[in-house]
Amino acid sequence: MAHDDDLRFAHVLADDADSQTTSRFRAADLRVETKADQSPVTDADKATEEAIRRTLSRARPRDAVVGEEFGAEGYGARRWVVDPIDGTKNYLRGVPVWATLIALMVEDEVVAGVVSAPALGRRWWAARGTGAWTGRSLSSATRCRVSGIDTLDEASLSFSSLAGWEERGRLPAFLDLTRACWRTRGYGDFWSYMLLADGAVDIAAEPELSLHDMAAPSIVVEEAGGRFTDLAGRPGPLGGDALATNGLLHDTVLDRLGADRDPDQS
Repeated sequence: MAHDDDLRFAHVLADDADSQTTSRFRAADLRVETKADQSPVTDADKATEEAIRRTLSRARPRDAVVGEEFGAEGYGARRWVVDPIDGTKNYLRGVPVWATLIALMVEDEVVAGVVSAPALGRRWWAARGTGAWTGRSLSSATRCRVSGIDTLDEASLSFSSLAGWEERGRLPAFLDLTRACWRTRGYGDFWSYMLLADGAVDIAAEPELSLHDMAAPSIVVEEAGGRFTDLAGRPGPLGGDALATNGLLHDTVLDRLGADRDPDQS
């Protein structure tokens, strides 16, 4: 397939990242700083992204890179989008729910992505048109498929926090959605979307995200049979917020959240 080589290379990047992140997880001398947006960053975040960038510069010198810690570098249609540790707050507190997110975009489409969570012993990946997969490695994988739940009163919803919804004046609508669902849990970050791809969660939503948070999870969700849009219903990871569902519930949830729907997506 067109992007098989890119996906295999993303696994190589993820293998190297896992070595970096696991060696510093629960380290007594882990160094933590506060970024301008008041979010934490550890020495492991920085070292992991630097290592990925070094490998990319050697193996894919013509490709651009967009990373959480060091921004954008290079130009062209192909760009690698990297979050060295998604779930840094979990990481620095010793909670094992964190992952390295690596995606390749061509123009504005994500064509390959890997989500690697070594402390959970899991990895998820997808390339456009080849399905979504999970396991410990390419050679030990099972297919990901979203659920068939089609009503909210049977649906499981996952989110990260309530604060973002409150800050944007959307908390009442979000709480109404939680009340309509069978079950609500704050699994948070990448894990909400991977559980959705696994069919264990039916809805995941967040009111503020960056491209590096969404690029890799979006293709895994889509290739597992789900939908990934912003809160206005526009497909893909470019909208600054996210709604992912098994597809069957998507329009219902968009309506419940009171989103300003994009007329082209309604």
